[in-house]
Amino acid sequence: MAVWETQTATGVSGFGPKSAPITAISGRKGFGSSKLLPMAYYRKPGWFTSTIFNPFVAAMTRAGVSVWGSRILRVRGRKSGALRTSPVNLLTHNGTKYLVAPRGLTQWVRNLREAGEGELMLGTRVERFRAHEIPDDQKIPILRAYLKRWKAEVGIFFGGVSADSPEEDLRRIAPDHPVFSIEML
Repeated sequence: MAVWETQTATGVSGFGPKSAPITAISGRKGFGSSKLLPMAYYRKPGWFTSTIFNPFVAAMTRAGVSVWGSRILRVRGRKSGALRTSPVNLLTHNGTKYLVAPRGLTQWVRNLREAGEGELMLGTRVERFRAHEIPDDQKIPILRAYLKRWKAEVGIFFGGVSADSPEEDLRRIAPDHPVFSIEML
C-alpha cells in the first residue's frame, strides 16, 4: 500500500517561500503539483551496507563465490545507457527464477523496467535474461519464499512481515516490493 502525503522542500507540508513541492518519484523541487502524490517505497542503504556489506558481497560474487544465492545484476541505465551493477539475491521458486527488490523502488528496478533485460554474473559466468514484472496479486508466494530464505538479511525492509505472516500482511506490503520473473536467453 502506498503512503499518501505531500512533501515540501523543508520536508514538512505547508506554505511559504520554502515549501516548493517535491515530486514523489524525482524528489526535485518545482516539478509536479502540490496535489497528493503516492510516495514510492524506498529504503536507502545505510553507511555499513553501502560501504562494507554490499562491496564485500559483490567482491565475493565477482570471485565466483555466491553468498546465499547472490549475483551481480548488470542492466543498462535508463538515462545514461551505461551498464550499472548491483548485488542481488536470485530466488528460485517452483522452478522459476525471480529478482525481488527488498528496498523497494531502487535504481536497478527502474533501470530493469526500462530495459526489460539484463545480465546476472557469478564469477566469470554471465547469464543474459529477459525480465517480466509480476503483478501485486501474484507476488504473495514469491515474497513468502524470499522471506523464508533471506529474512535475516533483509527482513527489516518488510515492515515486520515474515514468511509465516498471514496472507493479508503479505498482500499489504506487495506493492512496495517489485518482483521480476527472469527468463534466461
